[in-house]
Amino acid sequence: MPTYLNIIVYFCGRITKTSMKPSILTSFKHYDRATFVKDAMAGIIVGIVALPLAIAFGIASGVTPEQGIITAIVAGLIISLFGGSSVQIGGPTGAFIVIIAGIIQQYGFQGLVVATVLAGLLLIMLGLFRLGTIIKYIPYPIVVGFTSGIALTIFTTQVKDLLGLGINGAVPSDFVGRWVCYAQNASSFDLWSAVVGIGSVAVIALWPKKSKIPGSLVAIIVMTVGVLVLKHYGYAIGVDTIGDRFRIKAELPDPVLPAMSWEVVRQLFAPALTIAVLGAIESLLSATVADGVIGERHDSNQELIAQGIANLASPIFGGIPATGAIARTMTNINNGGRTPIAGIIHAVVLLLIFLLLMPYAQYIPMACLAGVLVIVAYNMSGWRTFRQLLKNPKSDISVLLITFFLTVIFDLTVAIEVGLMLACLLCMRRMAETTQVSVLTDEIDPNNESDLQVTHEEHLIIPDGCEVYEINGPFFFGIANRFEEVMGRMGKRPKVRIIRMRKVPFVDSTGMHNLENLIRMSRSEGIHVILSGVNPKVHEVLMHNDFGSIVGEENIMPHINLALQRANEVLGRTRNS
Repeated sequence: MPTYLNIIVYFCGRITKTSMKPSILTSFKHYDRATFVKDAMAGIIVGIVALPLAIAFGIASGVTPEQGIITAIVAGLIISLFGGSSVQIGGPTGAFIVIIAGIIQQYGFQGLVVATVLAGLLLIMLGLFRLGTIIKYIPYPIVVGFTSGIALTIFTTQVKDLLGLGINGAVPSDFVGRWVCYAQNASSFDLWSAVVGIGSVAVIALWPKKSKIPGSLVAIIVMTVGVLVLKHYGYAIGVDTIGDRFRIKAELPDPVLPAMSWEVVRQLFAPALTIAVLGAIESLLSATVADGVIGERHDSNQELIAQGIANLASPIFGGIPATGAIARTMTNINNGGRTPIAGIIHAVVLLLIFLLLMPYAQYIPMACLAGVLVIVAYNMSGWRTFRQLLKNPKSDISVLLITFFLTVIFDLTVAIEVGLMLACLLCMRRMAETTQVSVLTDEIDPNNESDLQVTHEEHLIIPDGCEVYEINGPFFFGIANRFEEVMGRMGKRPKVRIIRMRKVPFVDSTGMHNLENLIRMSRSEGIHVILSGVNPKVHEVLMHNDFGSIVGEENIMPHINLALQRANEVLGRTRNS
């Protein structure tokens, strides 16, 4: 199967060479020394900001701290080299914590590797098939719902380390089970761990926002030094550090291709799809936010290709899923970064820290990292936006709350699937509500018509024995039955039915099926059917489905004038006969 994987990667690589237009290629047109200085400064600062986050995200996801940093190095470098945004910073993010932890718990780390590689291939395919814009059509309540749900879940997973709870064995993986476990072990909290955890939250929250030094780094340095001093004097013995749980290795692992089989791919396709969808949403959302700040426009398809390549490479070097990170991207922009060079320098800074300073990470308290993630969860929660959306129509509120609670109680895969399905159903209902079916039996006012080929102001009289039905809106499966219901309420049977379709932008297979049934039913009852105002696109669809022979091409009219003339001809023949 590795040979099969190599073929896929090689094929995608060949297509990518002819399709990619990374932002870095256009960044050098007006590049100068001043721009490089700004990029270098921004890259160094972002690298320092990314360090504690990469460690925290790695540990919270169920892997080692160095795997979090390796992800930030490999994915960050690739996303900057091949991305469609000039300022995007990539790496591990909080949104993936819950997904990664769940995959590792169910399938092991090798399962995560396979799922990440599959997600990378899916992202590349999305970009190559120019589907980047489709991701933007995912309803906003769904995005807010699962983002807020992930934030709450992240906070829930950090309570044990934040308070130093003495829980024996594994903490339950489900939301309710976790809080029951926490309640049962509330009395076992460690005072010094709680002080370090809550103190870290306070330091990050109160640290000046405009400072070049990130609050998370300050908290880690202060709390690490503080715990080392306290332990030297016999205090804070119960405060766990990274070194108590992990063996730190300051070396890059050898690249290893995952062993894959069809059965493994089949089992992990759903988690891979979740990683791909979430990665696409988060990266394009981050790039869109960055566009609004710097006044540029990113290439969404190129960005997806870069995200896909990054997620192919990251697991091969022992990393985890990665995507564009809004917080780090904004840090890059705010510190002067304007080209992908800043992102490349950020990856180089992380690599140097990893190789030279990684052994010192073993002294970082776990409670401090928990505090960092609590702040991450708070920033992710978007509670103000969540509260604002609760003032929207009930349909949006339903999508928001259902997505949120499914994310928290079940998992993100279920939440996205159900949320999208519900949003589609609500969208179809709204479309059906906008489509109106009206019946005209007396006259038509030319002043209200746009398709009449007349110059006088007389009302067009609908002859006796003729009814005009007008469809205003899409004629699809959500509205097709309503058309039949409107006709069913009419008492008398006309001799001619004119169906005006001038305001029908499209018709689907169900609409065509119902229209065909109407024509055949009317014909069996001796009623003549005329179609009026069919636009070229709808006309092409009807002709492709042989409606010319069903209704007769002479009964498909471009506007109502000719349709009424045709009706008079039919009625005249009927009277004469």
